[in-house]
Amino acid sequence: MSRSGAVRALLRNSWRQLTSMRTALILLFCLAVAAIPGSLLPQRDVNIENVNAYFQDNPRLAPVLDRLGMFDVFAAPWFAAIYLLLFTSLVGCIVPRLRDHVRALRAAPPAAPRRLDRLPQHASWTGTGDITAIAAQLRRRRWRVTVTGDTVNAEKGHLKETGNLVFHLSLVAVLCGVALGSWYGWHGNRLLVAGPETAFCNTVQQYDEYGLGPRVADTDLPRFCLELTDFTATFLETGQPDSYTAEVRVDEGGGTPRDATFSVNSPLRLADANVYLLGHGYVPVLRYTDRYGQAQTVTAPFLAVDDMITSEGVASFPDANVDPASGERDPDLQVAFEGLFLPTAPAQAPYIRSTHPELRDPALMLWAYRGNLGLDAGIPGSVYRIDQSQVEAGRLLPVGDPQLLRVGETMTLDDGTSIEFLDITQYVTLSVRHDPGSGLLLASSVLLLAGLMPSLFVRRRRVWFRVTPAAPGDGSTTTGSSVIEAGGLPRTDHPGFGDEFRELVRAVGGAGPPREGTQ
Repeated sequence: MSRSGAVRALLRNSWRQLTSMRTALILLFCLAVAAIPGSLLPQRDVNIENVNAYFQDNPRLAPVLDRLGMFDVFAAPWFAAIYLLLFTSLVGCIVPRLRDHVRALRAAPPAAPRRLDRLPQHASWTGTGDITAIAAQLRRRRWRVTVTGDTVNAEKGHLKETGNLVFHLSLVAVLCGVALGSWYGWHGNRLLVAGPETAFCNTVQQYDEYGLGPRVADTDLPRFCLELTDFTATFLETGQPDSYTAEVRVDEGGGTPRDATFSVNSPLRLADANVYLLGHGYVPVLRYTDRYGQAQTVTAPFLAVDDMITSEGVASFPDANVDPASGERDPDLQVAFEGLFLPTAPAQAPYIRSTHPELRDPALMLWAYRGNLGLDAGIPGSVYRIDQSQVEAGRLLPVGDPQLLRVGETMTLDDGTSIEFLDITQYVTLSVRHDPGSGLLLASSVLLLAGLMPSLFVRRRRVWFRVTPAAPGDGSTTTGSSVIEAGGLPRTDHPGFGDEFRELVRAVGGAGPPREGTQ
């Protein structure tokens, strides 16, 4: 064989292997296994906060998993490779089967074998049989029927293959829906603090984390703005969340802003996006008065570290202690406060963990730092933690002892400056998503289930009835009697086919019992 012939043979055999049903099932199993990490591990496109927390809890394992794409499973190249191979295998497998099925539907039922008594189901009797009446009886029972001479040919159960094809076509449609959502979908996560001054609009610059499909540009995002007006959380006595309800004001442009309410299991549905409520937390409101008497107020979101919403955060004042006479800022006099917020503080020390997630006895433990916060270096850093490299280098120093504050109380530092705990507000974490393939996914999922039922429960089977004039000595006492012979053949193992065949014999033969019984 020439080299070109060997290459063609290799490609032909590879294509046959890829488009076989066995390969499709293996790839489908691999896709299901590959999706498991996306359910067990936090994903960046769902909740970046959980991913960051996983990195903190597993500093050695998390980078290895990140290089393998385990925090972006459904966007990983290896997942896309399995996905595309499965798509190709299904299409290559379905097209020939669809062609053969259409031919089978258009073809007449096969002719009867010469010896019906050799079939798995067989009966014969003498009576006044009529070919036309037998065919009509079978048609009423939804058999496909043809009459050839003295024989009725009938078959039933093509719905099994139809359902099978619908099931596999639905799988292809599911893959198309996923691809459509991946190409033209987008998502963004946002931590939204209550109040009009912290409202956000749907632009990529205002998201904490976002992802756009390859066919989506920044300017393609729909225009709307959200303001968190209120949030209500209820908890059981054990601290388990009972319900989260967010109230927002929505401005979609071109009209009067409207109020809307949504919850964890009931997202806010806008024209071209859905807003999902992922969680919530608390925001201490702090006012710092520097050595020149100038006051600055910050609302600092604190991130929960346990189920009781014990929260950690930082309130930074990089523009504190600016000399009002010269307008100069000393970068070594910047101030920050690292805090531990307790929605329900314990009755006595140590104050390290809240006893309930509701605001029953809120308290804030603060640690003060003075020096250079390192914000002027232009190096990205977390807004929820003090830069420990600055502390280790001695450029940011702790000031005094930590102090527990309740709302309205003040902490005074050694230089006369003070920090006041003014109030507590709340924030919610939102996921804004647009998936144009969701409608196709829903429809294909319904069709998948609809196709699965007949493919599991319908069975292919064939029956034949042959009517021949009764010969003298056949035992018949009626003039014009005929010998009616019936045979049945299930295409697959079908335990109920014997009962169905006997019912057909009774329906066709009337009150006359079969002479030879069912074999």
